[in-house]
Amino acid sequence: MEILIKPIVTEKMTGQAEGLNRYGFIVNRNANKTQIKQAIEGLYNVSVESVNTLVHGGKRKSRFTKAGIISGTTGMSKKAIVTIAKGQTIDFYSNI
Repeated sequence: MEILIKPIVTEKMTGQAEGLNRYGFIVNRNANKTQIKQAIEGLYNVSVESVNTLVHGGKRKSRFTKAGIISGTTGMSKKAIVTIAKGQTIDFYSNI
């Protein structure tokens, strides 16, 4: 099971990374906090102080077309906000 799916790179998360040493990740919905902590420590070689998770529920969407109403839902996802120790950073752009 792959725990980390992708990092969250937005203005808000970049500001938190600079000021509070917090980084965001989209993670597998079945992963728990200890698995997320071990995955980040193993991949980025940093020490994780805390992990906060939240489940972002899908939304119902519908649109009107010539063929009628098309309805469905957007996908659910789980996010993890990870706080790392002072003086350490995670560079998402080092692999590019």
